[in-house]
Amino acid sequence: MLTRRSILAAGAATAAAGLTAPALAQGAGRNVLRFIPHSNLASIDPVGTTGYIVRNHGYMVYDTLFATDAEFRIRPQMVESWEGSGTDLVWTFRLREGLRFHDNEPVRARDVIPSLRRWGARDSFGQTLMAAVAEMTAVDDRTFRIRLSRPFPLLIDAIGKLSSQVPFIMPERFATLDPNTPVPEAVGSGPFRFLRAEWVPGSQAVYERFTGYVPRNEPSSSAAGGKRVHVERVEWRIIPDPATAAAALQTGEVDWYEQPAFDLLPLLQRSREVRIEQIDPVGSILMLRFNHLHPPFNNPAIRRAVQMAVNQADYLQAVVGNDRYYRECKSVFSCGTPLASTEGADRMAGNLDRARQMLREAGYANEPVIIISPTDIPANHAQSLVTQDLLRRLGMNVELVATDWGSVLARRASRNPPAQGGWSIFHTWWVGPDLANPALHAPLRTHGANAWAGWPTDVELESLRDQFLVAPTEAEQKRIAGLMQARAMEVVPYITVGQMWQPTAFRRNVQDILPSPVPFFWNVRKT
Repeated sequence: MLTRRSILAAGAATAAAGLTAPALAQGAGRNVLRFIPHSNLASIDPVGTTGYIVRNHGYMVYDTLFATDAEFRIRPQMVESWEGSGTDLVWTFRLREGLRFHDNEPVRARDVIPSLRRWGARDSFGQTLMAAVAEMTAVDDRTFRIRLSRPFPLLIDAIGKLSSQVPFIMPERFATLDPNTPVPEAVGSGPFRFLRAEWVPGSQAVYERFTGYVPRNEPSSSAAGGKRVHVERVEWRIIPDPATAAAALQTGEVDWYEQPAFDLLPLLQRSREVRIEQIDPVGSILMLRFNHLHPPFNNPAIRRAVQMAVNQADYLQAVVGNDRYYRECKSVFSCGTPLASTEGADRMAGNLDRARQMLREAGYANEPVIIISPTDIPANHAQSLVTQDLLRRLGMNVELVATDWGSVLARRASRNPPAQGGWSIFHTWWVGPDLANPALHAPLRTHGANAWAGWPTDVELESLRDQFLVAPTEAEQKRIAGLMQARAMEVVPYITVGQMWQPTAFRRNVQDILPSPVPFFWNVRKT
């Protein structure tokens, strides 16, 4: 069994070369907030990927029609007022006055409609909504109407969702681009402007306060409320080596380190100028995702064999190591949320002997298993190393391809066979709210070519999801969710390998970071 020390050493050795001197040589300033994100920003299209780094970039630049507050309630954001609810087939929305894009053009209804369509072509919840939309029309510059072909009571929940992919509103000229074509610029109407000329992938991304942004007259609450910006500039410094990043925080070269490695927390805690806080109330779900298109994991029996072998304690010790920040979770819906279940948990018994027998019975023919792993995200890389070791002990032919997260995101989009530039397995995690119910749960979608990377197909799971969306009571929703849990444990679109709470670290002169699964930069003060 791999040790946690060997996993961290391997990750650090591979990633250390990513730091360049200019990344730490920028000038400091009272109104400049310097931030180490969890990975490199390689893409600026928030619809093009579920990667959280691009989602976080999206919240800097763009705004949303509705937003999720700290109590996970949906509240209006760009919308001033609306008519429609429940079983209504016609919904009408009016935008707030004074909304402007960063190019100083007003936000109009004709920008909103293609933005929703582009998002709805890629996002799991958005695809479901668009299947119920008959038409969307601009009534005037500030008013648009959505007419449904059938009732969709969760319409506001869909366009106000918190996390990937978020229905950000962009100018019509970009929103009308093919959803599979990345937008060439990041022009939004959010509280920060993206400084494209200063973007150096692998080194930095820079944002400045958008003086034309008019916040709502409400307190900030997660993604909702008044987005008041108290710094002039935010610099994302890409520092892939965790030890170097921690040292930069300690010395004051940066102000905020989004996801410090768990093994470095004791070191950071000894610094009087550094605070460590857990700002995510729900935690995140670690997962192993299969490619369902190609051998060997197009065979559900082989997926079930791997599921039987998984021992969550091995992953949690490798990734976190401190039981203060993790727990086992054998539910497809985030543990600690109302729909969490242990139905079918016996299929994940950590029984290696039984798993080897299942693998033989499934007809595994020594097909190569390509694991793609990001060295610049310690949690994902640690998971990958545990899986590499586990599958070798199962008797599988395994190769680990270790690169940066941006390269992993690019490769996982490939549908080629693993030996031709594709992949077999990747690891990631999702914040708890993304997996709290079937409407939001992208990894649980099994609608083939339109599904999240891995592209599973299962008609029964999709049918159960459809039933959930129209269930009349919470009791019926919970019953259907239990059936979905049981079916997921049988067809194995992915494997949950545990739940963790990732703390963040920042210097003491940084104040008022909002509690949220997403790092937000409004409301934050630097004294």
